Amino acid sequence: MVELNSMYHAPSRSAGLTAQIAKLEGLAHHTVVNPTFDLFDAETENLLITIYGANHRYVESYKYATVGEAEALVNLPESAQEPMTRDIPKKGLQQRRQVLKSILTDLQTLEAQEADVLTGEDREDPPGPS
Repeated sequence: MVELNSMYHAPSRSAGLTAQIAKLEGLAHHTVVNPTFDLFDAETENLLITIYGANHRYVESYKYATVGEAEALVNLPESAQEPMTRDIPKKGLQQRRQVLKSILTDLQTLEAQEADVLTGEDREDPPGPS
C-alpha cells in the first residue's frame, strides 16, 4: 500500500484562477480609475503565463478582454457582449469575468482528467525474470 503525505496538498492551478475571479467581483464595485485594475491585470496575466505560457491564446484573449475587445476571440454569447453598452470599462470588466470563467471551466476539465490518470493503480512486477 502506498503511503500519502496527507499534510501536503499541491495547490491546483484552478484555485489561483478562482481567486482572481473572486478578486474581480470585488473590483467591479470600484471606479474605473482605481489603480488596482492594473495590478489585477498584471497578476492575472502572470498567472495565465505561468499556467499556459506567454504565447497561449488564453493570454491573448485576456489582454483583449481588458480593453473590452474579446467578443470575437472567445465567442462570448450575446448576453455577455451587451452590444448596446457604450461603457467600455464596464464592458472590459464583464469580458474579463467571462474570459476567466471560460478558462477556469477548461482548466478544471483538464485537472479532472489529470487526476483520473494519476490516480490509476500503481503496480510493479515482482523482482526477478519475467
